Amino acid sequence: MSGAMHARGARWARAGTTEAPWVRRLLTGVALAFLLLFLVLPLAAVFTEALRKGWDAYVAGLREPEAWSAIRLTLITAAIAVPLNLVFGVAAAWCIAKFEFRGKAFLTTLIDLPFSISPVVAGLMYVLVFGANGWLGPWLAEHDIKIIFAVPGIVLATVFVTFPFIARELIPLMQAQGSDEEQAAVVLGASGWRTFWHVTLPNIKWGLVYGVILCNARAMGEFGAVSVVSGHIRGQTNTIPLHVEILYNEYQSVAAFAAASLLALLALVTLVIKTVAEWQSAREARSVAQLPPERPQPLPTKG
Repeated sequence: MSGAMHARGARWARAGTTEAPWVRRLLTGVALAFLLLFLVLPLAAVFTEALRKGWDAYVAGLREPEAWSAIRLTLITAAIAVPLNLVFGVAAAWCIAKFEFRGKAFLTTLIDLPFSISPVVAGLMYVLVFGANGWLGPWLAEHDIKIIFAVPGIVLATVFVTFPFIARELIPLMQAQGSDEEQAAVVLGASGWRTFWHVTLPNIKWGLVYGVILCNARAMGEFGAVSVVSGHIRGQTNTIPLHVEILYNEYQSVAAFAAASLLALLALVTLVIKTVAEWQSAREARSVAQLPPERPQPLPTKG
Protein backbone atom coordinates (compact mmCIF):
# COMPACT_ATOMS: atom_id res chain seq x y z
CA MET A 1 0.00 0.00 0.00
CA SER A 2 2.75 2.41 0.99
CA GLY A 3 4.68 1.49 -2.19
CA ALA A 4 1.69 2.38 -4.38
CA MET A 5 1.21 5.68 -2.57
CA HIS A 6 4.90 6.42 -2.93
CA ALA A 7 4.77 5.69 -6.69
CA ARG A 8 1.68 7.87 -7.04
CA GLY A 9 3.40 10.69 -5.17
CA ALA A 10 6.42 10.36 -7.43
CA ARG A 11 4.21 10.64 -10.52
CA TRP A 12 2.51 13.73 -9.09
CA ALA A 13 5.88 15.27 -8.31
CA ARG A 14 7.05 14.68 -11.90
CA ALA A 15 3.80 16.11 -13.26
CA GLY A 16 4.09 19.19 -11.05
CA THR A 17 0.42 18.99 -9.95
CA THR A 18 -1.88 16.83 -7.86
CA GLU A 19 -4.90 16.93 -10.19
CA ALA A 20 -6.05 13.82 -11.97
CA PRO A 21 -4.91 13.39 -15.59
CA TRP A 22 -8.42 13.96 -16.93
CA VAL A 23 -8.57 17.34 -15.17
CA ARG A 24 -5.32 18.44 -16.81
CA ARG A 25 -6.55 17.26 -20.20
CA LEU A 26 -9.85 19.09 -19.72
CA LEU A 27 -8.14 22.36 -18.76
CA THR A 28 -5.72 22.03 -21.66
CA GLY A 29 -8.58 21.36 -24.06
CA VAL A 30 -10.55 24.38 -22.79
CA ALA A 31 -7.49 26.64 -23.20
CA LEU A 32 -6.82 25.36 -26.72
CA ALA A 33 -10.49 25.73 -27.68
CA PHE A 34 -10.48 29.30 -26.37
CA LEU A 35 -7.35 30.15 -28.37
CA LEU A 36 -8.79 28.54 -31.49
CA LEU A 37 -12.14 30.31 -31.20
CA PHE A 38 -10.99 33.81 -30.24
CA LEU A 39 -7.52 34.06 -31.77
CA VAL A 40 -6.76 31.58 -34.54
CA LEU A 41 -10.14 31.64 -36.33
CA PRO A 42 -10.44 35.47 -36.47
CA LEU A 43 -6.85 35.71 -37.70
CA ALA A 44 -7.50 33.09 -40.37
CA ALA A 45 -10.73 34.87 -41.34
CA VAL A 46 -8.83 38.12 -41.99
CA PHE A 47 -6.45 36.52 -44.47
CA THR A 48 -9.22 34.40 -46.02
CA GLU A 49 -11.40 37.43 -46.71
CA ALA A 50 -8.43 39.46 -47.94
CA LEU A 51 -7.56 36.76 -50.52
CA ARG A 52 -11.16 35.80 -51.33
CA LYS A 53 -11.00 37.37 -54.81
CA GLY A 54 -7.45 36.35 -55.54
CA TRP A 55 -3.98 37.75 -55.17
CA ASP A 56 -4.51 40.47 -57.79
CA ALA A 57 -7.46 41.97 -55.92
CA TYR A 58 -5.46 41.81 -52.69
CA VAL A 59 -2.53 43.70 -54.20
CA ALA A 60 -4.87 46.17 -55.90
CA GLY A 61 -6.42 46.99 -52.52
CA LEU A 62 -2.99 47.84 -51.12
CA ARG A 63 -1.87 49.81 -54.18
CA GLU A 64 -4.54 52.48 -53.83
CA PRO A 65 -3.14 55.95 -53.07
CA GLU A 66 -5.31 56.22 -49.96
CA ALA A 67 -3.98 52.90 -48.69
CA TRP A 68 -0.38 54.01 -49.21
CA SER A 69 -1.14 57.29 -47.48
CA ALA A 70 -2.58 55.42 -44.49
CA ILE A 71 0.44 53.09 -44.35
CA ARG A 72 2.85 56.01 -44.59
CA LEU A 73 1.07 58.00 -41.86
CA THR A 74 0.97 54.95 -39.58
CA LEU A 75 4.71 54.39 -39.99
CA ILE A 76 5.49 58.08 -39.44
CA THR A 77 3.36 58.17 -36.30
CA ALA A 78 5.03 55.07 -34.87
CA ALA A 79 8.49 56.36 -35.84
CA ILE A 80 7.88 59.50 -33.77
CA ALA A 81 5.87 58.07 -30.87
CA VAL A 82 8.03 55.04 -30.09
CA PRO A 83 11.37 56.89 -29.67
CA LEU A 84 9.66 59.53 -27.50
CA ASN A 85 8.16 56.82 -25.32
CA LEU A 86 11.52 55.04 -25.26
CA VAL A 87 13.23 58.10 -23.77
CA PHE A 88 10.38 58.76 -21.34
CA GLY A 89 10.03 55.11 -20.32
CA VAL A 90 13.72 54.63 -19.53
CA ALA A 91 13.92 57.95 -17.65
CA ALA A 92 10.74 57.27 -15.66
CA ALA A 93 11.77 53.70 -14.83
CA TRP A 94 15.25 54.85 -13.75
CA CYS A 95 13.77 57.58 -11.57
CA ILE A 96 11.14 55.37 -9.90
CA ALA A 97 13.27 52.25 -9.46
CA LYS A 98 16.58 53.83 -8.38
CA PHE A 99 15.55 56.82 -6.25
CA GLU A 100 13.28 57.66 -3.32
CA PHE A 101 11.58 61.05 -3.46
CA ARG A 102 8.38 62.81 -2.49
CA GLY A 103 5.63 62.27 -5.06
CA LYS A 104 6.95 58.92 -6.30
CA ALA A 105 3.59 57.19 -5.84
CA PHE A 106 1.85 60.04 -7.67
CA LEU A 107 4.25 59.74 -10.62
CA THR A 108 3.61 55.99 -10.79
CA THR A 109 -0.13 56.67 -10.83
CA LEU A 110 0.26 59.17 -13.67
CA ILE A 111 2.13 56.59 -15.73
CA ASP A 112 -0.84 54.22 -15.37
CA LEU A 113 -3.34 56.94 -16.35
CA PRO A 114 -3.73 55.89 -20.03
CA PHE A 115 -4.64 52.37 -18.87
CA SER A 116 -7.61 53.71 -16.90
CA ILE A 117 -8.88 56.26 -19.44
CA SER A 118 -10.71 55.32 -22.62
CA PRO A 119 -8.71 56.22 -25.76
CA VAL A 120 -11.76 58.13 -27.02
CA VAL A 121 -11.71 60.28 -23.89
CA ALA A 122 -7.99 60.87 -24.40
CA GLY A 123 -8.70 62.10 -27.93
CA LEU A 124 -11.43 64.40 -26.66
CA MET A 125 -9.01 65.88 -24.12
CA TYR A 126 -6.69 66.93 -26.93
CA VAL A 127 -9.62 68.38 -28.87
CA LEU A 128 -10.60 70.45 -25.82
CA VAL A 129 -7.05 71.75 -25.48
CA PHE A 130 -5.93 72.20 -29.09
CA GLY A 131 -9.22 72.32 -31.03
CA ALA A 132 -10.60 75.42 -32.75
CA ASN A 133 -12.79 76.19 -29.73
CA GLY A 134 -10.35 74.76 -27.18
CA TRP A 135 -8.12 76.47 -24.65
CA LEU A 136 -5.25 77.04 -27.08
CA GLY A 137 -7.31 76.99 -30.28
CA PRO A 138 -7.50 80.77 -30.92
CA TRP A 139 -3.76 81.23 -30.30
CA LEU A 140 -2.90 78.31 -32.61
CA ALA A 141 -5.22 79.72 -35.31
CA GLU A 142 -3.54 83.13 -35.09
CA HIS A 143 -0.13 81.55 -35.66
CA ASP A 144 -1.41 79.16 -38.36
CA ILE A 145 -0.52 76.04 -36.35
CA LYS A 146 -2.70 72.96 -36.89
CA ILE A 147 -2.76 70.28 -34.20
CA ILE A 148 -6.21 68.72 -34.39
CA PHE A 149 -7.20 67.10 -37.68
CA ALA A 150 -3.52 67.00 -38.62
CA VAL A 151 -0.46 64.82 -38.08
CA PRO A 152 0.68 66.52 -34.82
CA GLY A 153 -2.62 65.68 -33.13
CA ILE A 154 -2.38 62.05 -34.26
CA VAL A 155 1.15 61.82 -32.87
CA LEU A 156 0.15 63.41 -29.55
CA ALA A 157 -2.80 61.05 -29.12
CA THR A 158 -0.66 58.04 -29.98
CA VAL A 159 2.08 59.09 -27.56
CA PHE A 160 -0.47 59.45 -24.77
CA VAL A 161 -2.04 56.01 -25.17
CA THR A 162 1.31 54.23 -25.58
CA PHE A 163 3.67 55.87 -23.09
CA PRO A 164 3.03 53.43 -20.17
CA PHE A 165 4.22 50.32 -22.05
CA ILE A 166 8.00 50.76 -21.88
CA ALA A 167 8.00 52.28 -18.41
CA ARG A 168 5.75 49.56 -17.00
CA GLU A 169 7.97 46.89 -18.52
CA LEU A 170 11.17 48.34 -17.05
CA ILE A 171 10.08 49.49 -13.57
CA PRO A 172 9.63 46.02 -11.99
CA LEU A 173 12.74 44.74 -13.78
CA MET A 174 14.90 47.57 -12.43
CA GLN A 175 13.40 47.25 -8.96
CA ALA A 176 14.18 43.52 -8.89
CA GLN A 177 17.77 44.11 -9.99
CA GLY A 178 18.40 46.76 -7.37
CA SER A 179 21.09 49.44 -7.59
CA ASP A 180 24.13 47.64 -6.18
CA GLU A 181 25.91 47.38 -9.54
CA GLU A 182 25.32 51.05 -10.35
CA GLN A 183 26.60 52.12 -6.93
CA ALA A 184 29.68 49.96 -7.36
CA ALA A 185 30.36 51.53 -10.76
CA VAL A 186 30.03 55.04 -9.31
CA VAL A 187 32.38 54.16 -6.45
CA LEU A 188 34.92 52.95 -9.00
CA GLY A 189 34.79 56.34 -10.71
CA ALA A 190 32.31 55.79 -13.57
CA SER A 191 30.18 58.75 -14.63
CA GLY A 192 26.41 58.63 -14.76
CA TRP A 193 26.23 58.11 -18.52
CA ARG A 194 28.99 55.50 -18.45
CA THR A 195 27.19 53.64 -15.67
CA PHE A 196 23.96 53.69 -17.67
CA TRP A 197 25.51 52.47 -20.96
CA HIS A 198 27.77 49.79 -19.50
CA VAL A 199 25.86 48.59 -16.42
CA THR A 200 22.16 49.45 -16.48
CA LEU A 201 21.39 49.09 -20.19
CA PRO A 202 22.89 45.57 -20.59
CA ASN A 203 20.81 44.41 -17.61
CA ILE A 204 17.52 45.72 -18.99
CA LYS A 205 18.04 45.25 -22.72
CA TRP A 206 15.56 42.39 -23.22
CA GLY A 207 12.89 44.06 -21.12
CA LEU A 208 13.49 47.22 -23.14
CA VAL A 209 13.14 45.31 -26.42
CA TYR A 210 9.89 43.75 -25.21
CA GLY A 211 8.49 47.14 -24.14
CA VAL A 212 9.41 48.74 -27.47
CA ILE A 213 7.70 45.90 -29.35
CA LEU A 214 4.47 46.33 -27.39
CA CYS A 215 4.62 50.11 -27.73
CA ASN A 216 5.13 49.91 -31.50
CA ALA A 217 2.30 47.40 -31.96
CA ARG A 218 -0.11 49.60 -29.99
CA ALA A 219 1.03 52.74 -31.82
CA MET A 220 0.30 51.20 -35.23
CA GLY A 221 -3.00 49.67 -34.16
CA GLU A 222 -4.45 52.56 -32.12
CA PHE A 223 -7.98 53.48 -33.21
CA GLY A 224 -10.04 55.34 -30.58
CA ALA A 225 -7.88 58.35 -29.74
CA VAL A 226 -6.63 58.75 -33.31
CA SER A 227 -10.17 58.55 -34.65
CA VAL A 228 -11.21 61.56 -32.55
CA VAL A 229 -8.30 63.84 -33.44
CA SER A 230 -7.78 62.84 -37.08
CA GLY A 231 -10.96 64.09 -38.72
CA HIS A 232 -10.97 61.07 -41.08
CA ILE A 233 -9.57 63.07 -43.99
CA ARG A 234 -8.87 60.61 -46.77
CA GLY A 235 -5.32 60.57 -48.02
CA GLN A 236 -4.19 62.91 -45.22
CA THR A 237 -5.13 61.91 -41.66
CA ASN A 238 -6.27 58.30 -41.95
CA THR A 239 -4.06 55.66 -40.38
CA ILE A 240 -4.44 51.98 -41.28
CA PRO A 241 -7.14 51.23 -38.65
CA LEU A 242 -9.18 54.25 -39.78
CA HIS A 243 -8.69 53.30 -43.42
CA VAL A 244 -9.98 49.79 -42.67
CA GLU A 245 -13.08 51.19 -40.98
CA ILE A 246 -13.93 53.47 -43.91
CA LEU A 247 -13.48 50.71 -46.49
CA TYR A 248 -15.57 48.25 -44.47
CA ASN A 249 -18.38 50.78 -44.03
CA GLU A 250 -18.36 51.28 -47.80
CA TYR A 251 -18.65 47.50 -48.34
CA GLN A 252 -15.19 47.25 -49.91
CA SER A 253 -14.49 44.13 -47.92
CA VAL A 254 -11.50 42.82 -49.89
CA ALA A 255 -9.62 46.12 -49.69
CA ALA A 256 -10.59 46.49 -46.02
CA PHE A 257 -9.34 43.02 -45.08
CA ALA A 258 -6.21 43.52 -47.20
CA ALA A 259 -5.31 46.55 -45.10
CA ALA A 260 -6.31 44.70 -41.94
CA SER A 261 -3.99 41.86 -42.88
CA LEU A 262 -1.06 44.26 -42.58
CA LEU A 263 -1.96 44.82 -38.92
CA ALA A 264 -2.39 41.07 -38.49
CA LEU A 265 1.08 40.49 -39.97
CA LEU A 266 2.41 43.11 -37.56
CA ALA A 267 0.88 41.16 -34.69
CA LEU A 268 2.51 37.93 -35.88
CA VAL A 269 5.90 39.63 -36.27
CA THR A 270 5.49 41.13 -32.81
CA LEU A 271 4.76 37.69 -31.40
CA VAL A 272 7.85 36.20 -33.06
CA ILE A 273 10.14 38.99 -31.82
CA LYS A 274 8.63 38.74 -28.34
CA THR A 275 9.25 34.99 -28.27
CA VAL A 276 12.85 35.44 -29.40
CA ALA A 277 13.44 38.14 -26.78
CA GLU A 278 12.01 35.96 -24.01
CA TRP A 279 14.08 33.00 -25.19
CA GLN A 280 17.26 35.06 -25.24
CA SER A 281 16.51 36.48 -21.80
CA ALA A 282 15.87 33.01 -20.34
CA ARG A 283 19.02 31.69 -22.03
CA GLU A 284 21.16 34.41 -20.50
CA ALA A 285 19.56 33.82 -17.09
CA ARG A 286 20.40 30.10 -17.29
CA SER A 287 23.97 30.89 -18.36
CA VAL A 288 24.43 33.20 -15.38
CA ALA A 289 22.91 30.64 -13.01
CA GLN A 290 25.34 27.95 -14.23
CA LEU A 291 28.43 30.07 -13.59
CA PRO A 292 30.51 28.88 -10.65
CA PRO A 293 30.36 31.10 -7.59
CA GLU A 294 33.14 33.59 -7.28
CA ARG A 295 35.73 32.72 -4.71
CA PRO A 296 36.66 35.47 -2.31
CA GLN A 297 40.20 36.67 -2.75
CA PRO A 298 42.45 36.28 0.31
CA LEU A 299 43.34 39.46 2.09
CA PRO A 300 46.97 40.53 1.73
CA THR A 301 49.11 39.70 4.73
CA LYS A 302 51.29 42.23 6.38
CA GLY A 303 54.97 41.67 5.67
